[in-house]
Amino acid sequence: MPEEWQNKRGVDEVAFIQLSFKSRALMLQTSVNVLLPVGTNAGDFTSSDNFTYVSDPFPVLYLLHGATDDHSAWLRLSSIERYAEEKKLAVIMPNADMSAYTDMAHGQRYWTYISQELPAFLKATFPISQKREETFVAGLSMGGYGAFKLALRQPERFAAAVSLSGAVDMREASQRGSLFVNAFGEGAKIDGTDHDLFHLVERLAVYKGAKPALFQACGTDDFLYEDNVRFRDYARKVRANLTYEEGPGGHEWAYWDRMIAHALDWLPLKKS
Repeated sequence: MPEEWQNKRGVDEVAFIQLSFKSRALMLQTSVNVLLPVGTNAGDFTSSDNFTYVSDPFPVLYLLHGATDDHSAWLRLSSIERYAEEKKLAVIMPNADMSAYTDMAHGQRYWTYISQELPAFLKATFPISQKREETFVAGLSMGGYGAFKLALRQPERFAAAVSLSGAVDMREASQRGSLFVNAFGEGAKIDGTDHDLFHLVERLAVYKGAKPALFQACGTDDFLYEDNVRFRDYARKVRANLTYEEGPGGHEWAYWDRMIAHALDWLPLKKS
């Protein structure tokens, strides 16, 4: 072994893990993509024939896909692997179909799966942190809605949440054609329910525990821009801890790739 490799603690990189398992909540086989840091705090070469693997739990980001995409979209269409490597951040990318991260009226129980079963499974499988201050969630479009929904309904679990071009006003989005009819049901009432982010952020205002920080971004050319401005104004009205950014961009990966890198810089990650 070259001398410069010996007694050197790891090499900064991430492992890409494609995972498939039988979900009890969904009652079907489902897939998850995982980026897991290795190196730095992961191992130590002590001699040419002795490698000791030690890993402290890594901070974790649940990263949610948008409508019509799946768990592979972030890896195929952004540079999230490189960003995760730079931040030494574990990234969990589950598949959620067209569920709006909801226990569907006509379909599977994706809310139960994402919010309960998947975290429990990952806890038993990977060295990821269980600390609230090291647990984050982000997503784009439908996934931006899901990210805020998770953080607002489970503030005891998440320190921060990121919505990029999010379908943040599901009261309006659910009425646009039949995109979410299987998720919520025909003519479903969203307003004032646990599917309504406006209701959830208002409820969070009186929550006595620690509250998640929210990062919201939307391109000014995005068809969801007005929805995002409406949510921004309401969140500010109820004094949510919201960071908001907008700028040129549409509902497109060039914008999301740029903004997820920016959002990761915003996350309250401990400096290594």
